[in-house]
Amino acid sequence: MSPEPTTAVPAAPVRGARTRTARVPTKPHGQWAVDGTEPLNGNEEFKLADNGLNVRERIESTYAAGGFASIDPTDLHGRFRWWGLYTQRKPGIDGGRTATLSPEELEDEYFMLRVRVDGGQLTTEQLRVIGGISTEFARDTADLTDRQNIQLHWIRIEDVPEVWRRLEEVDLSTTEACGDVPRVILGSPVAGIAADEIIDPTPQIREIVDRFIGDESLANLPRKYKTAITGHPSQDVVHEINDCAFVALEHPTLGIGYDLWVGGALSTVPRLGERLGVFVSPDRVAEVWHGVTRIFRDYGYRRLRNKARLKFLLADWGTERFREVLETEYLDTPLPDGPAAPKPVGQGDHVGVHRQKDGLFYVGAAPAVGRVSGTTLTALADLAEQHGSSRIRTTPYQKVLVLDVAEDRVESLVAGLDKIGLQARPSLFRRATIACTGIEFCKLAIVETKANAAQAITQLEERLGALEPEIGRPITLHVNGCPNSCARIQTADIGLKGQLVTIDGEQVPGYQVHLGGGLANSDRAEAGLGRTVRGLKVPADGIADYAERVIRRYLADRESADETFATWAHRADEEALQ
Repeated sequence: MSPEPTTAVPAAPVRGARTRTARVPTKPHGQWAVDGTEPLNGNEEFKLADNGLNVRERIESTYAAGGFASIDPTDLHGRFRWWGLYTQRKPGIDGGRTATLSPEELEDEYFMLRVRVDGGQLTTEQLRVIGGISTEFARDTADLTDRQNIQLHWIRIEDVPEVWRRLEEVDLSTTEACGDVPRVILGSPVAGIAADEIIDPTPQIREIVDRFIGDESLANLPRKYKTAITGHPSQDVVHEINDCAFVALEHPTLGIGYDLWVGGALSTVPRLGERLGVFVSPDRVAEVWHGVTRIFRDYGYRRLRNKARLKFLLADWGTERFREVLETEYLDTPLPDGPAAPKPVGQGDHVGVHRQKDGLFYVGAAPAVGRVSGTTLTALADLAEQHGSSRIRTTPYQKVLVLDVAEDRVESLVAGLDKIGLQARPSLFRRATIACTGIEFCKLAIVETKANAAQAITQLEERLGALEPEIGRPITLHVNGCPNSCARIQTADIGLKGQLVTIDGEQVPGYQVHLGGGLANSDRAEAGLGRTVRGLKVPADGIADYAERVIRRYLADRESADETFATWAHRADEEALQ
């Protein structure tokens, strides 16, 4: 074990002697490679006591038969996450009590179940199975998440083994969909089919999943760990806010490969990822991913859970040291230097009708803020098959694509999608709005999100629909129910963070406003976080009122039609943003 870290403090001066420095121990960070593996908090204790993956056997043999009351509390509030299970919020508990009640007081005897969809790739058969599970076991609930998963609600512990059986019959799982593990791998939704694709990342995603997901040696990370891989020039996987990400590019001498990013994450302390400046050939992606993941496992901070993300280690180390440790301790050979990927091209949400490289078409459609249902998913599977498709993709923007459609069937498909609430030609407001789960199901939430955001879309379509040609491009609106930023509020044009706000002297559910954030896209070369304006709060039922007001001010004040909302929001006076 390495010596305990120390901090220098000045000692009292001694006449005639050189001033010396006394060294006193500081608290260890809980880094396994530095401090050893002795657990320093309750989370680390339960993880070290029993690998989270082991809870599946108890769910199947004991808890499903004994019911909710039979579940060991440490399994319920800890290890269940390793298999995609969270208790959901008990109905009727208002947001003002979220911070004052314990998880046990907030939780219901039902579960959110997260189905892992790496790369967002689904067959119509798989989608139909998820739809059937939803209608039979989840009260017809289903949400498309901004991490390409599908979440179900109202799941009973008694039904979990049967749900797993049905999912695994069609090669789906909930393995490590939650927990302190490698979560779902984001992948370009148009992998393998886009006419302008640089490289199909599917083989790299599959290798990582097949080799490492469910690997017990990686099932006790300091906290969650997120990955993204894209081969598309739109850079469509929000790579800047993932722990480990690979972005395709063409090296001037080494050919097609990936630019490696590490240490991105949002939550309450947002930090954009950074390039390590290396070139990763396709055959080394899994090896490099494994190395970065083990750095997090071995050197990540574990003592304080609010510091237990890779971004904090990167902030302390810097990219130069991170690369050195990766290459000298975790890789067989160093990585060559590499250039940055070029500025993104095109829209990364892939909404609309687009030609594939094989001459067929894919159609990207928008539900209202990701909220669908089992009935809708089953209808989507049927509709796709009726139009000659057997492949569906989910996106990091709560959208869904139908692949492999013949040109003469496109308009029929678009019409059919519209009938089931999935619009391939949505308004700018429907297209650009996402929302997290919110207070309806989430124990962390303070404010409702899905319903409020959907209502705001309808109102903005009525009020500003005629101005869409003048607006010209989507203005992203992200609505989050708490400070944790599952809906990526700091990287939206208009990001709303759920909290209790004071309006006219009364405390009500509402949102703090972030303005002008965004990830790299065709309108901006680099990602940037939004700004906040002191005192700027919006009541929960006032999303559309505020968005309309600030968008109209943007249209009136912008310097040209090319000036984006984000650019304007960062230069505008605070008065203009009220």
